[in-house]
Amino acid sequence: QVQLVESGGGLVQPGGSLRLSCAASGFMPYLMNWYRQAPGKEREPVANITWAGGNTKYADSVKGRFTISRDSAKRTAYLQMNSLKSEDTAVYYCRANHIYWGQGTQVTVSS
Repeated sequence: QVQLVESGGGLVQPGGSLRLSCAASGFMPYLMNWYRQAPGKEREPVANITWAGGNTKYADSVKGRFTISRDSAKRTAYLQMNSLKSEDTAVYYCRANHIYWGQGTQVTVSS
């Protein structure tokens, strides 16, 4: 029974931090991606990580502010978001193994 469950979204002030989680069950991940989609915009890649080596990649817009990581024992990927800006407001989605999608979690950065 394949599941990919996201959590951790919410409302945060500019400059604040938030950590998103993406927990996999029913399969073994080998690649995890974070995407985001703002209203009226295309879904865009944010970061990804390979399970075996922990190799990471980031979009230029989040480089230096966001960190992707994984806990293999928990089959969970994380996205630590620091120094948040209003431009980071979006629904954030995780994807596993190119084919599985999480349900999305809303991140709103506002005063």
